[in-house]
Amino acid sequence: MHESRQHTPIVSIALASFIGTCIEWYDFFLYGTAAALVFGPLFFSPQLSPVVAQLSAFATFGVGFAARPVGGMFFGHFGDRLGRKTILILTLIIMGTATFFIGCLPTYQEVGLLAPLLLVFLRLAQGFAVGGEWGGAVLMATEHSPDGRRGFYGSWPQMGAPVGLFFSSLIFSVLSSTLSKQAWLAFGWRLPFLLSIVLIGVGMFIRLRISESPDFERIKATQTRKKVPLVHVLRTNFKTVFLATGASFAVYGPFYIFTTFLLFYGKAIQIPGATILTGILCGAVAQIIAILCAATLSDRIGRRRPVYLLGVICIGLVILPTFWLINTRVPLLINLALILGIGTLGLVYGPQAAFFSELFDANVRYSGASFSYQMASLFAGGLTPLIATALLAHFNTSSLPIALYLIGLAVITLICAFFIKERPPTEITKEECLAEVAQIGVRK
Repeated sequence: MHESRQHTPIVSIALASFIGTCIEWYDFFLYGTAAALVFGPLFFSPQLSPVVAQLSAFATFGVGFAARPVGGMFFGHFGDRLGRKTILILTLIIMGTATFFIGCLPTYQEVGLLAPLLLVFLRLAQGFAVGGEWGGAVLMATEHSPDGRRGFYGSWPQMGAPVGLFFSSLIFSVLSSTLSKQAWLAFGWRLPFLLSIVLIGVGMFIRLRISESPDFERIKATQTRKKVPLVHVLRTNFKTVFLATGASFAVYGPFYIFTTFLLFYGKAIQIPGATILTGILCGAVAQIIAILCAATLSDRIGRRRPVYLLGVICIGLVILPTFWLINTRVPLLINLALILGIGTLGLVYGPQAAFFSELFDANVRYSGASFSYQMASLFAGGLTPLIATALLAHFNTSSLPIALYLIGLAVITLICAFFIKERPPTEITKEECLAEVAQIGVRK
């Protein structure tokens, strides 16, 4: 006799994906803000020059990105083999635990070289976890979505990134401005990391209550799981993986310049950190709105043309004006700059979840989408603050080479996105998936 399955409503699934992703990105972005503000002097030898110490801090920031493709491959494999929900719970535990322990770390003054080594290890754990988080969260949202609404519901976990950025920037801004410099360096910077232990409990409570993806249940019921999903997708669909990787460069590069590197750049041109953090908060709000609008529009007129391609063009066009406004050092214009710079990224990031998930068959979708997305994070995300810091030092604090570098990333994305072969919006509806699973259950 067939056992009835209780499936969570799509709004609850989307909300769970959104909240869980908020927590994951809050944890991940905390590190970037701390790397720009405090990790240099706290975790590296005082004999290093400020620039070298900052490069070292950004290098540990980049280490997390090196672990993201590994996490994407590992969790993508088991997400396609064991299910989306199980992996999402595991990634949340790893991310939250690593973030909490960063807040407990001793500094270089206390334990010497062991301090940066422990910092690198925990950053690797963060990167490993977030490498599996994105794919699972967007697939839970898109695979539960009704036909014709994947862009809208897929944008909910995408909004988790700017919301996580907003709260991580907000808590750092409040603490750094209310505590004395001595108290801030002694214990204040640790508080946002320690808060993560509470957020783990919230995220776990939410994710344990949702049902598995209908697409995965269908794959399991029809016994169409691949033994090694990533190998299969690379062998049969390598071109799509390659182009999808490049199609993310325009989002990653500018994002980590404007949310991480800019805090260091601001110090170099005498802009207070609090002013930059306020601008980042404004940009995060703008990005949330842009994500929702662009994703909703993609359901009506298509993902790649014109929404995704037009979004990439807009990103390329606003890079130079964003730096011009920042260089005025006027707080109001800096806010406007980051509304432009960060907000415009949402035009691409919004439809990206549904766009990428629709590029791959359901039985290899976690592996294909995660690997493409996380490889882009390595090349265009983790290396960008390092490259920008080196360019800033070489060109005597000029922002023009950095802007041209970001425009180059946008050109790469435009070319890759143009040549991706967009697939039909859906292979099979959620209702058809559930009906097929029910029929198989009855026959058994």
